Amino acid sequence: MRLLIIGRLNGELVTASKIAMSRGAAVTQADGVEQGLGVLRAKGADLVMIDVGLPIRAFVTALGEERIRTPVVACGTGSDARAAVAAIQAGAKEYVPLPPDPELIAAVLEAVAADARAFVWRDPAMERVVTLAEQVARSDASVLISGESGTGKEVLARHVHAKSSRAQKPFVSVNCAAIPDALLESELFGHEKGAFTGAVARRIGKFEEASGGTLLLDEISEMDVRLQAKLLRALQERVIDRVGGAQPVRVDLRVLATSNRNLAEEVRKGSFREDLLYRLNVVHLRLPALRERPADILELAGHFARKYAEVNGVPARPLSAEARRLLVTNPWRGNVRELENTLHRAVLLASGAEIGPEAIRTPEGDALDGPVGTAARAVQTAEAVTRSLVGRTVAEVERDLILDTLDHCLGNRTHAARILGISIRTLRNKLNEYTDAGVPVPEPGQARAIAAYG
Repeated sequence: MRLLIIGRLNGELVTASKIAMSRGAAVTQADGVEQGLGVLRAKGADLVMIDVGLPIRAFVTALGEERIRTPVVACGTGSDARAAVAAIQAGAKEYVPLPPDPELIAAVLEAVAADARAFVWRDPAMERVVTLAEQVARSDASVLISGESGTGKEVLARHVHAKSSRAQKPFVSVNCAAIPDALLESELFGHEKGAFTGAVARRIGKFEEASGGTLLLDEISEMDVRLQAKLLRALQERVIDRVGGAQPVRVDLRVLATSNRNLAEEVRKGSFREDLLYRLNVVHLRLPALRERPADILELAGHFARKYAEVNGVPARPLSAEARRLLVTNPWRGNVRELENTLHRAVLLASGAEIGPEAIRTPEGDALDGPVGTAARAVQTAEAVTRSLVGRTVAEVERDLILDTLDHCLGNRTHAARILGISIRTLRNKLNEYTDAGVPVPEPGQARAIAAYG
């Protein structure tokens, strides 16, 4: 856990720094915003704590302009309520009052240092995957982790890192599907000042930020083929070239990659390099879908029920026998992510001493009544949808499907592309076409605007 404290280490900030170090954080200090930006460009960090008296809005804006995604927490005297509100409005994720409470500091560090989802399993199918993962964890071999969306590929990657000899070094993750092709190269390899418009200073990339530790290339199948060639050289030679740089930079790290696609099939299509697949696929960990590991369903359900009871400050309740039956028989097409969201809702909706089947509901509030009822509703819905499509062109149907899916994902293009089964690149091209035609397209975090279009 790498913590950057921005502000002069007087009194309370010294105490906060000591608490963080006692909890295992590696602490770096910068006196002001410019010095802090320099540290982030040169070394990176997992969390920034900044004095509330400094220009937080300008700092957060600068992070956005340089595409530095490190979360920011403001800190200041507990009596300064207006400053706390202003800090949150300026873009800080949290406000920590000073003098610091050790447990509060620990909670903030824990929330950032690890994925909130614990690594929980019981099914023999999952046991085989975990056993193989732990056998290879201490090596430096590249590992490819595949599986459907929501199966927990990043959680398994973090587990491999935690069991490796690099566990005390950084774990850095980059989502290849969420970053435009034009920016992904500098995100991975860094850039020199003036390399392109907006490159206001030298900045290290994820390869250098993960030095000594582990780099996770999440959804690597979405990476452009041209960039794959540069990645292949980095993996083979352990040398990278910053964008605009004149000298190669040597790196020491372990690379993990995830994909929800069949990369061998992508090679046949010509969208993924065969030599890169061989380089990544030294060890292949295939995560089974949740429906293929039924013993994990109740284990995970119990974990999520306890977790969200604590998060929401409600009594922890066991699952009733009928609720457990309902959970086991559901197909869980969204895998662990869908199960987690369902249990979160159940914790909020449950009443009485147990979580009963009446609390196990879909996001729309409908009852989750097992595969038989689901199949019957699916047939009825399919018939209704088919009737509604008559008289419309294929292009119109495709447009509405894409925009409705994007609306369902609140503008998150990566999630929408996964649901639609297309690449993020194809989705962007379609959305650009719709925008040029005057069709409203939701931005990330927004629902679709209601508008009439032909």
